[in-house]
Amino acid sequence: MTRSRERGSQVVELALVLLPLCALVFLILDMAWAFYTKATLQNAVREGVRYAITSQTMTGLGQDASIKTVVQQNAMGLLNGSAGAALINIQYYLPNTLAPVSGLNSNQGGNIVDVYVQGYSLPPLGPILRNPAALSLGAQSFDRMEGSPGGVPPAR
Repeated sequence: MTRSRERGSQVVELALVLLPLCALVFLILDMAWAFYTKATLQNAVREGVRYAITSQTMTGLGQDASIKTVVQQNAMGLLNGSAGAALINIQYYLPNTLAPVSGLNSNQGGNIVDVYVQGYSLPPLGPILRNPAALSLGAQSFDRMEGSPGGVPPAR
């Protein structure tokens, strides 16, 4: 008699256990993907700065476009296309005052170059236990520019 009253209890127990378990799995996957994305963006901007401090340029491109290309190449597809390039920013600063410098010769040796990605949008994989809004990520790296060959910085 008691056996017929317990019919279906296993389905209820499965539902009560499976929902929190799936939520936990999606949370772990979301966090792992966010950490991976942040580390990838950080590595990409670091490589962009390493390229920038040597005052190199790619054939047919100015220095800023060359730096953006290097960052995109090292971002493992996260910053592809013009939308990805729009998230990459490059700024030059005077070494003594840290005042921003723009225009001609702002990329001369001794100045500080700052390469950063700002506003990369990472949507959740499974928005079960958190806000379904996208997470905004960024990364930044900077270093002092080396002297340019011949003392003349490349065109930006």
